[in-house]
Formats: sequence, structure tokens, C-alpha cells
Amino acid sequence: MSTAKPALLQLLPLPFSDAHPPLATHFDVIELWKESEPDAVIAARSNDITVLVTNAMTPTRAELIDRLPNLRAICSNGVGYDAIDVKHAQQKGIQVSNTPDVLNDCVADLALGLLLATARRLGQADRYVRANQWGGDAKFPLGVKVSHKKLGIVGLGRIGMAIAQRAAGFNMEIRYHNRRQRSDVDLPYEASLAGLAAWADFLVIATVGGASTHHLVDRQVLQALGPEGILVNISRGSVVDEKALVDALAGGELGGAGLDVYESEPHVPDALKTLDNVVIAPHIASATTETRRAMADLVVDNVEAYMATGKVLTPIPPL
Repeated sequence: MSTAKPALLQLLPLPFSDAHPPLATHFDVIELWKESEPDAVIAARSNDITVLVTNAMTPTRAELIDRLPNLRAICSNGVGYDAIDVKHAQQKGIQVSNTPDVLNDCVADLALGLLLATARRLGQADRYVRANQWGGDAKFPLGVKVSHKKLGIVGLGRIGMAIAQRAAGFNMEIRYHNRRQRSDVDLPYEASLAGLAAWADFLVIATVGGASTHHLVDRQVLQALGPEGILVNISRGSVVDEKALVDALAGGELGGAGLDVYESEPHVPDALKTLDNVVIAPHIASATTETRRAMADLVVDNVEAYMATGKVLTPIPPL
């Protein structure tokens, strides 16, 4: 089947669709989430599709990519890309874009928010007041001071740097761990993740997800962080060994955790829900009106740029 316009396969809707030019301006848009038989639709239109729109949490694997012989660009809504087989796409000459930078501030804000909420027991305090325990026999436990503490950042990319900038406002001492030391920053580098955890009071995970970082934060790292330490994760749930985390928290080997991501989202282990030293959020790091609008706009900008120039604006570097 041929069409006057090239086809664009959209796996899921973009937020604020009224805020940016419609994708249908230049493309025959296939809104796959509306189709009762999506596989049949893909099979019927496979030769027409030149652009695919997805997001950071939607699996976009080699199998789907290979079904689209004329696919030339994949435009993803989100900064992470572990759900997309980027390497396979790039090997086939397909450009893959994401939405970097526009969400740095909000993700970094939430990282500090989770750290403050965990250290100062804000979730527990909220429950304490709502349960009318204030003024009764129950005494609210003391929290942990945040200012002037030692912060370890795992993954000093754009978001990691934004976290470091905010932590500096709390007069924290900051060190980081990366696969490689950066030559363009003055922050001290720790080659050993366990060594960084042993040094730090707080450990914030801001690295990429995927196979290369799977269970990077394991039992050894959690034990090194210790019974007074706090872990914050705003990256991907797969980076932390979740079973080891639950065991460390329940057994008193780790002081607390502020979590926005989990290994099997939206499933959150029941044990985490019962612990007062844990703050849990439903993957909302970028979930502000301003940021989600900017992300959606950048997806459309990438599609428009590809249509106009043959190049996306924010390509993911070759893997």
C-alpha cells in the first residue's frame, strides 16, 4: 500500500498534542495504540513507514526495527534509551534521537527532593501527623542533617552535573564515579564504586540503564554505604540489585533510600512500602507540566528536522 505522504508509526500518544505542530502535517500518522490489531497494521504498512515515535520506557527492539525496511529515524520521548535497540538501529543506518537537557533540572530537583525527604523523614512525618500521633505518646524520631555532608554521584553526565550544582548549595563535599574520569570537571573522581560508597554519606544514582549498568549497585556497594548511608535512585531500577536493597534496608545495613525507579515497574516490592526509612515515588522525575511539554516539543522538532534536512536534532551518539 502506498500513500501520498510517508508513514510515521507512533507507538503511544505524546502529551500536550495541542501545543506543537501536528505530526500529520508531513506524515500519514499511524497511531498504533488505537489499533485493535497492531501487528496486522504494521505488516500492512511496513514498507511505508520511515519514522517511528516511541518513548524511553516503551520496548523498541530489533524485531520491530527489522519489520520496517524503509525506517530511517526513531524519535524517542525521554532521555534514557535502554528500552530501544539503538545499536541495532544505528548499524542499519537508522538515526535515533532522544530528548536530552530539557529534563535535567526537574530530574535533579527530584533527586535532591528524595534525599531531603528520606534524610528528614518527611514521608514518615506526614503519616505521623495524619494519624493524629503528634502530641500523643508516640515520639517522632530524629532525622539526618543534609547540609555539609558527603555526596557521591554515580554517573556524572548532564543530570549528574545538575545534581552536583544543587548539592553545592547545601555545602556538600562531592565526589563521583564514572566508567571514565572526566577531564573537564574539578570534582574528585573515585575509580571504585564501593570506595565511593564507603566515603559517602549519600549516594545518588544518575547513570544510564541497560546491560552495562545492570546491578551495578550490588550488596557490596550497599554494605559499603552502610547503616547511616542513604541511597537515592532517579536513573533506572535495573542499576540497583533490588533484592539486596530490600534486605539491606530491612536488616539495618543501609540507613535509608529515596526511590523513583524500580526493577519491574510499575511493580514495587511490598517490603519497600512498609519501611519508614524509604521514600517511594512512581517514576515522576520529569513529571512537571513544563518539562513534559518541552520533551514532547523536542520529539516533534526532531521529526520536523528529519523531514526538512534528513537529520534529527538530538541524535544519540554511536554505541
